[in-house]
Amino acid sequence: MLKTTFRSAVILAFVALLCTALSIGVFLLTRDRIQNAALNQQRQLLSQVIPADYFDNALIDACVVPDQKRYPFLKTIYIARKQGEISAYAIKAITNQGYSGRIEILLGIRPDGKVLGVRVLNHKETPGLGDKIEAEKSDWIYNFDQQLFSLENQQQWAVKKDGGKFDQFAGATITPRAVVNAVKQAALTVITDFKQSPVTQFPACD
Repeated sequence: MLKTTFRSAVILAFVALLCTALSIGVFLLTRDRIQNAALNQQRQLLSQVIPADYFDNALIDACVVPDQKRYPFLKTIYIARKQGEISAYAIKAITNQGYSGRIEILLGIRPDGKVLGVRVLNHKETPGLGDKIEAEKSDWIYNFDQQLFSLENQQQWAVKKDGGKFDQFAGATITPRAVVNAVKQAALTVITDFKQSPVTQFPACD
């Protein structure tokens, strides 16, 4: 009886060790592939908000994390450079003003406040209504392209229901309002704070 129990324990331990070894092997074999796929996806997203002719640096590596106490609405910033000079920023911004809570956007913007492009990265808005903020669902998000934000015209950066120039959706105003406000807040930070306190002071992303 004791020998049978011991043998069963040994077999179980061997199987567990074999499974662990196999799991580690699969992880090591696929790790680089997964990382490369994630990097390629990130590069593709960045290219949608900052045109390639705006930078000659490795944009994916030029990532910094803003002070979260001062800028809780900004997640990460990618710094585009052309011949050594900052030409644009790709900013991941967040807002909790969506109809269903948190919305994360990616904003391409020049230091002078000109918006190059906006994409919605994550949201939980209502399908068929709020999800029209996605580029795949409607053209609404393209309304930000080439728009210049300034202190003089910031009142226009609102949905039409609030006196601004951006359309809202029929039956859904909260979602587009949240996105417009998120873009506006990020743009205001760029043309005010970043001119006085350059983003280069922020720590690099992990």
